[in-house]
Amino acid sequence: MTPAQRRASRQVRVGTVAIGGGAPIVVQSMTNTDTADAEATVRQVMALARAGSELVRITVNSPEAAAQVARIRERLEALGCEVPLVGDFHFNGHRLLKAYPDCARALAKYRINPGNVGRGARRDEQFAAMIEAALRHGAAVRIGVNWGSLDPELLARKMDQNARRSAPLEAGEVMREALIASALESAAQAQALGLAAERIVISCKVSAVQDLIAVYRELARRCDYALHLGLTEAGMGSKGIVASSAAMAVLLQEGIGDTIRVSLTPEPGGERTREVLVAQELLQTMGLRSFTPLVTACPGCGRTTSTYFQELAERIQAYLRAQMPYWREHYPGVEEMRVAVMGCVVNGPGESRHADIGISLPGTNEFPVAPVYVDGEKTVTLKGERIAESFQELVEAYVRRNYAPGAARHRPARPIPVKAVS
Repeated sequence: MTPAQRRASRQVRVGTVAIGGGAPIVVQSMTNTDTADAEATVRQVMALARAGSELVRITVNSPEAAAQVARIRERLEALGCEVPLVGDFHFNGHRLLKAYPDCARALAKYRINPGNVGRGARRDEQFAAMIEAALRHGAAVRIGVNWGSLDPELLARKMDQNARRSAPLEAGEVMREALIASALESAAQAQALGLAAERIVISCKVSAVQDLIAVYRELARRCDYALHLGLTEAGMGSKGIVASSAAMAVLLQEGIGDTIRVSLTPEPGGERTREVLVAQELLQTMGLRSFTPLVTACPGCGRTTSTYFQELAERIQAYLRAQMPYWREHYPGVEEMRVAVMGCVVNGPGESRHADIGISLPGTNEFPVAPVYVDGEKTVTLKGERIAESFQELVEAYVRRNYAPGAARHRPARPIPVKAVS
């Protein structure tokens, strides 16, 4: 199987969401609330789901947390939020799933870390208890290996085997092989216990870009399970975004990865939803999925000493995102709309013509008018103090005219970005 064929392999159903098997790549995220605080967790799950997270993982680490999971599920459904919940279990999952059957039923998927299930003979027993809970309640399972909590017994075994080789591998290679072996051996064990391969997702998360690429290439070569992709402990701000994008873009371009999470450390006071937006933008800029109309805007130069076009671009982008929950329901396909907000005459008219709707604002010392292009044709020239408001009204009218159910769209052929080959 070539990497490009990965997404045509097994499909896993997690509630109403399909992962793998040709389904669109799924965006997921995780709460950072105390799950025992049901109301705070419901609020954050709602925010993540509204932002576009298609699966939301919650920590289930204590009896107090497990006791609230069913209540959280019920409260979300009462609010009209159907996003599937994934339970994140470490150390005591076998006990919590048995003691709180309502929790086990409320979760669509269990995340099991083979390194934190138990030691020795107890490891197999406790792992089996969690798989049996998944079988009993119809849940999917993610075998989620992390190199920060790799099974020390397995790693020691791999190190001993490596030491006996005539040409021992580097320590990093042994570590990567141990990660892969932990995931694949655990998945095989789950299948032996009766869990179908179509209910298993696996992941092997590391925090270094090149290691992640190497591990997932090997995983894709050696199995056909659905793969959850993400760089763990990616970091804060631009560092976390760049590192996650650098690693995942390479793999996604090769067809590796069926569901993704961008694991960003929130900045103080920052929104948890940022990781969802970054994941969406990664997939959309690669041409793999569409989530919201994208705004093309120039970076600015000496021709654009005014910040007006920057402010308008920011305003339009925020407006589009704010409208998407309503538009997604009432205007199917609007997420593929392209909007251009350009700052001078050099590239402004051309980029605006390539967009569905675009505006070319005047640069420094240019005539103070702003031509608007719709479907490649100049339609109106805006000027005065209400250019921003007038352009936003034109965008609204374009959406109603072209994306309402039954609307006939007559779009002329125009150059468009070439989508990634998968």
